[in-house]
Amino acid sequence: MTNSSAALAGRKEWTAFVVLLLPLLLVSMDVSVLFYAVPVISEELAVTGTQQLWIFDVYAFALAGLLITMGSLGDRIGRRKLLLFGAAAFGAASVAAAYAQNAEMLIAARAVLGIGGATLMPSTMALVRSLFRDEKERSKAVGIWSGAMAGGIALGSVVGGVLLEHFWWGSVFLINVPAMVLLLVLVPVLVPEHKDPEPGAFDLVSVPLSMGAVLPVIYGLKEIAADGFSLPMAACVAAGLAVGYVFVRRQRTRRDAMISRELFRHRVFGAGIALNTLASIGMMGSAYFTTQYLQSVLGKSPLEAALWGLVPSLAVAAVAPVATTAAQKAHRAHVIAAGFLVGALGYGVLALADTASLATALTGSALIAVGIVTVMAPASDMALTTAPDEKAGTAASLLETGQEFGNALGMAVFGCVGTAVYRHDLDGSLPAGLPHDALGAVRETLGGAVGTAARLPGSTGESVLGAAREAFTHGMTVASLGGAVLLALAALAAATFLRSTAPGEAGAAPADAAARKEYAGTPSR
Repeated sequence: MTNSSAALAGRKEWTAFVVLLLPLLLVSMDVSVLFYAVPVISEELAVTGTQQLWIFDVYAFALAGLLITMGSLGDRIGRRKLLLFGAAAFGAASVAAAYAQNAEMLIAARAVLGIGGATLMPSTMALVRSLFRDEKERSKAVGIWSGAMAGGIALGSVVGGVLLEHFWWGSVFLINVPAMVLLLVLVPVLVPEHKDPEPGAFDLVSVPLSMGAVLPVIYGLKEIAADGFSLPMAACVAAGLAVGYVFVRRQRTRRDAMISRELFRHRVFGAGIALNTLASIGMMGSAYFTTQYLQSVLGKSPLEAALWGLVPSLAVAAVAPVATTAAQKAHRAHVIAAGFLVGALGYGVLALADTASLATALTGSALIAVGIVTVMAPASDMALTTAPDEKAGTAASLLETGQEFGNALGMAVFGCVGTAVYRHDLDGSLPAGLPHDALGAVRETLGGAVGTAARLPGSTGESVLGAAREAFTHGMTVASLGGAVLLALAALAAATFLRSTAPGEAGAAPADAAARKEYAGTPSR
């Protein structure tokens, strides 16, 4: 990779990069806005516990299921063209979500948002890969990218809190619309088009295969975790695994496969994807608890919760660029392992929180976020820069598929663990004589318990609320201990696997066609 001044990005490239951060900010803001809006949505739309999980998860499931398809499509038709299509779809789905009349309509709108997001994310990251030819500049851009994602989550929380304080819950989705209009206007002017000059045929059969490999497995595991083992759900998981086997085998044997075999010739590419997936599981597991803890356990308003949640995010936005710089100067195995250990420490601190531990909860969540972004910034750079430029869309889609799969899995697994402990504790601590409807609402979600307690008379309502808060906090403690173990094991795995790689190995992406041919080898037929 050349580092000559001719390869350095100019004002136009950096301006285009700023424009490309807009879709990332919107996607991350959409997630954080929903966290704080869920208690209100649960009450207004009479959402059940399962529906609440689907409102969270369906966006990530749809996105994860289509990212590979959209990344491959962007390489073929043009990443800028696909980005513009995604911006229009995302804006339209935001309007539909804002005016949903019931949980089913909201879930459907969130699914369409996921489809739009699947076009936005790989297109923007692949365009960043194409804009920056210099290794150090690209690493810096990827670090800023990771920091912007954390900043978007924080910004979404604050904006969402302000909107929920003064408007109805649908306003948190409408904030996407003007930003998408701005994106549609600026991208054609500032961002050049990039695509694979020799893409080959598009493998249509792999589109349903890729979705069929992801969605049944996630759905089956989530239902088993929520309701216990059942033969239909076990069969659902088995079916997804079987489709996944067919999909992988097809990618390995076809020349027009969605996933080019060139990408995995460099072993750190797969490592970067795996590490990002583990990091995403840890990040979203924490977010599931802390956002509800601030509102429903500590009793903060949406705006207060958003402002308190902004505190740990301030450090995170600064850490991401520093992490990529550190990975250039020190061995990335040490940097990534240290990030996982900091995240594990954060989960340990979060496990110490009780029903009145604001400082402890914020400290724990800050350590988790700082540790995870220390992993994600260099790991993302490690995966993205080993890919040839013409395959950047597919590379970005695989990286982001891992991230979104981790987000959904972290939300589902940590949420199900917390819910199981919550319901178990409530069974022996609620006051006797509660009406059947009230009992069901309290056991479904903490938000339902808060709303039910407010309608119950005097000491009964206080007893229900106190029991629900204690049960939720205990569930958070149990899940946090599991998260600490998971991230500690991830640190060990990263230190072991990456120890034999040279400090700069991941930045050694081939610079020209001859080098790419030597790097990739002769593809098998």
